[in-house]
Amino acid sequence: MLLHGTGGIRIENLRKVYGQGEAAVEALKNVNMQVAPGEVVGLVGPSGSGKSTLLKCLGAIIEPTSGRMTLGDQLIYDDGWLASDLRALRRDRIGFVFQAPYLIPFLDVLDNVALLPMLAGVPNAQARAQAMQLLAALDVAHRAQAEPAQLSGGEQQRVSIARALVNQPPVILADEPTAPLDSERAMAVVRILNDMARQAETAIIVVTHDEKIIPTFKRIYRIRDGQTIEEAGEGRSPV
Repeated sequence: MLLHGTGGIRIENLRKVYGQGEAAVEALKNVNMQVAPGEVVGLVGPSGSGKSTLLKCLGAIIEPTSGRMTLGDQLIYDDGWLASDLRALRRDRIGFVFQAPYLIPFLDVLDNVALLPMLAGVPNAQARAQAMQLLAALDVAHRAQAEPAQLSGGEQQRVSIARALVNQPPVILADEPTAPLDSERAMAVVRILNDMARQAETAIIVVTHDEKIIPTFKRIYRIRDGQTIEEAGEGRSPV
């Protein structure tokens, strides 16, 4: 209804090495992952295991050392970046949801969400219409004219999800999106992510330590010492 992502996420033999020679540290060791369109997958592991490095590689924030990454129907990395404009890649192909909402304090809710498509060249009226549609789907349209400081924590997180979705990305990367929330609000965020994944055919990776939400994933990748192991999750309904 709202969005149309295709292709999911595919990571093949991804490596990331920091430093050189004797000082070299292999943060990622031939990581392989796949997330289907419409699927929400958990990425869990202890601090220092490589979660943040993997997310930064997928988000085109840092460059891997070798391997391949495909987002949607676009091969973006094959032992080197294939995209000439990484800022445009991040803006148009990847939605980010963080632990903190990082909303712009001097813009109202509607313009916080509409800003990205405006920057991508979408006419202002069309961008605001897209933003309002998402805010309505996430049950925060009534707060469209409010400033971020006037919102509850749960409302701010829903606005940040709308912002992640507004450019119709095939991929969403969520980094500890429920960490600051109580159980009820955390489950509400998980329900929203699952609903939006299904409606939009978007592939979503959720990095989390939150024991409340881990049982909701149908599939989990555990990462330790830079290597991933795929596990079947419990797939409980986020009630």
